[in-house]
Amino acid sequence: MTAEHQTTARGGSGLMFDAIAERYDFVNRVLSLGMDQSWRRRAVRALELPDNATVLDLATGTGDLAILIARMAPTANVIGIDPSSGMLQVGRTKVEQQHLKDRIDLREGDAQFLDLPDQSVNAVTIAFGIRNVPDRPKALREMARVTKPGGRIAVLELSEPKDGAMGALARFYVRGIVPRVGGTLSGKREYRYLQESIARFPPPEEFAGIMRNSGLTVLQVTPLMFGAAILFVATPEHSTAQG
Repeated sequence: MTAEHQTTARGGSGLMFDAIAERYDFVNRVLSLGMDQSWRRRAVRALELPDNATVLDLATGTGDLAILIARMAPTANVIGIDPSSGMLQVGRTKVEQQHLKDRIDLREGDAQFLDLPDQSVNAVTIAFGIRNVPDRPKALREMARVTKPGGRIAVLELSEPKDGAMGALARFYVRGIVPRVGGTLSGKREYRYLQESIARFPPPEEFAGIMRNSGLTVLQVTPLMFGAAILFVATPEHSTAQG
């Protein structure tokens, strides 16, 4: 890796994820003990999608959540946006293999600057990606802007539990096991960044406050697997104002 690449491929950047794209899905399954897909299904159910919905999936990566949305909501269309061209390449192959090209559109882009009209989608999802966004309030404001009145926004993110015996076990897993196993399976050191980024992510109540200050009404904050992951569900403030 060149010095230029080391400088450019900062933690959480599209270039960093390009480097681990080919093994990203497999490593995720191992590191989450196979729970990541069940967490995604819970996030999709929380959207309460209407028929013929348009769903925006940010940090779509290799398209796991976009594909799941299309499967769970057979009349929905999904726009997936991610800054990593390598991850999107893997995702487009998966979408084509599952014959979903007519319903899933994967695009390179930035959650902080969405090239979409106001109130143009029925719902927004972002799974395991908000912690990588440099300006999270800006991204949350963009989510609120593009979501139709009454629409829902689901943010699924890894967390570092603080309390209790199971919390201590989960912290040990995140701090000790995740970077070692991830690095071994992927052959990359980028999984050290994963552990560090989880540790730096705000506690659930603090992040919920950031969501509220960004134009969202928070409906649910649900810990998963003893708090190793958190599901935040919200709706734009203009939804409640017009309701």
